[in-house]
Amino acid sequence: MRLRLPGLKLAPREGSAPAAPAPAQPAPHPHASGVTAAPVTDAVTGEPDTQAPAPDEGRGPRLQAASRTLATVAAQFLLIVAAVVVLGYVLGKLWVILLPIVLGLLIATVLWPPTRFLRNHGIPAALAAAVVLLTFLGLFGALIAAIAPSIADQVTELADQASAGLQDVQEWLQGPPFRLGEDQIGDAVDSAINSIQGNAQNIAGYAVTGVSAVGNGLINLVLALVLCFFFLKDGTRWVPWLSAQTGPRAARHVAALSYKTWSTLSEFIRQQALVGFVDAFLIGIGLWVLDVPLVLPLAILTFFGAFIPIIGAFVAGAFAVLIALVDQGFTTALIVLIIVLIVQQIEGNVLQPIIQGRGFNLHAGVVILAVTAGGSLSGIIGAFLAVPVAALIAVVYRYLRDELDGRHPEVMADGTRASLEGDQHGTELEDEPAPPGVQPPAGPATSG
Repeated sequence: MRLRLPGLKLAPREGSAPAAPAPAQPAPHPHASGVTAAPVTDAVTGEPDTQAPAPDEGRGPRLQAASRTLATVAAQFLLIVAAVVVLGYVLGKLWVILLPIVLGLLIATVLWPPTRFLRNHGIPAALAAAVVLLTFLGLFGALIAAIAPSIADQVTELADQASAGLQDVQEWLQGPPFRLGEDQIGDAVDSAINSIQGNAQNIAGYAVTGVSAVGNGLINLVLALVLCFFFLKDGTRWVPWLSAQTGPRAARHVAALSYKTWSTLSEFIRQQALVGFVDAFLIGIGLWVLDVPLVLPLAILTFFGAFIPIIGAFVAGAFAVLIALVDQGFTTALIVLIIVLIVQQIEGNVLQPIIQGRGFNLHAGVVILAVTAGGSLSGIIGAFLAVPVAALIAVVYRYLRDELDGRHPEVMADGTRASLEGDQHGTELEDEPAPPGVQPPAGPATSG
């Protein structure tokens, strides 16, 4: 019997076979549960060579997967940007055609309710469209004819008052604190005149460009009115025809999106017309009480300025203050400025929240950016069309978002959706009940 003591290694006996070496144990993974790897330290200082953690074996594959994902996203982004650039280029080339179409649609949204009323009472579609359009043109022409003589008379008076105002400014500059002499003021005026004369060729070019723009605008307006007539006459056939160009499943989405965009345009016109009327009425009353000239033209300018939200109201108010300054002086101009600010506060804090509860509900920052972009691209027309276009883009985006979320945006508020019915002889859209359990998205169709 041999006694084995712990920790004591016995040498093998002579002639006995050597003991088999113990199998090598794999080193534990430094991240294994319950095992902490000893840090590798420098032989001299005893400190680790670096504070960075040791790389995991999965770092490489994860980095490759992340790189592939990033490359895919970057390629998709570049493709989307390229598509937007190409679309913008094509729309820019077709703008001459698109502008009358858009203007015609906006005018049609105003004239469609009376046209629909006449058609519902048995008037043929063509006759109803012609009567409403001619009545609209007659009223607009009568308004221009009514205010033109007063504008011509009062503009002459304002020109004389402006000359007197310039004389007052000259006398003010000659007094304290500036004390400019007549020679200095005369030299400044002569310099301005020489600058104008030196740029006479450029000014003439701008004038020719302006006349050409006015001519193009009149041509576009005539085309828009002609297209408006056809929209009023045949507009009800557009959605069925467009839906018939798609498949049965896509037809209901095409119809629903068409109805929502038309409703948005109509709502925009109604909203801004109401806001413009209230602004024009209140500001016009204030100008009339203060005996400021050009009350009716300024009220009309305020009304149409409402169709360019925020920017239009600012410009119309600035014109009113300027005319009051020239005609009545600083005190009256200050009162007019206060009236304009009060009216705009009533509009922004009372009218807009009430009206936009049913409207497209665009943030003020989005409106300002849209108007700025539209004005820089296409001038006044671009500023006028910027907000409707932004609203339509918002409608399309919200429709796609609701569809991706499974909210069934094709279902109308009454629980029905469009269904394409017909054969080779014709197609029509009918309202069918939505399947059980399918509900429309909560809130108004254009709400955010």
